[in-house]
Amino acid sequence: MMKKSYHTGMVKKTIKIKASKDKVWKKISNIGGLPTWVVDVTKTIYLSKKKRGVGTVRLITFEDGNKIEEHVVAWENEKYFTYIATEGLPLRAYVATISMNVKAKNLVELAWQSYLNSQKMSEKEFIDFVVFMGAFYDASLENLKATLEK
Repeated sequence: MMKKSYHTGMVKKTIKIKASKDKVWKKISNIGGLPTWVVDVTKTIYLSKKKRGVGTVRLITFEDGNKIEEHVVAWENEKYFTYIATEGLPLRAYVATISMNVKAKNLVELAWQSYLNSQKMSEKEFIDFVVFMGAFYDASLENLKATLEK
C-alpha cells in the first residue's frame, strides 16, 4: 500500500510586466475580477460586504465545478496582499501572497507565492499537485501580462 502522509511545499512564480504600477495594482487588487486573467476560473463572487483589504472573502468557481473560498488576511496598497484558502483544495493549509516590485517607470515584477500543507496523500500525489499549481500560476501570470501589455 502507498504510504500516505502530510506534505509541505512552496510554489513561487514571478513575471515582469511592462505597465505602470497603478495599472497592475488596479487589476490584481480587484480580487473579484479573476475570470479576466486566472486560468479556468468561470466566476468569482464576494461573500463579504468588503471588496478590498483585510477581511474580504471571495468564492471562486472553476470550469470543473470546484469551488474555493478565500479570505484576505494581509493587504498593503500598491505592494501586496495575502490570502488563505479555507475550503476547496486537497490541503490543510494554503497561504498565498501576490506582491509587486516596481523595477522602473513602466516595469513591474509580480510574484505569486504560496505555502501549502497537504491532506494525507502519497508523495507522488503531492509532487504532482505542486507541479500543477506552478503551471497554473505561470499560465495565469502570462494571461495577466498579455492583458496588461495590450
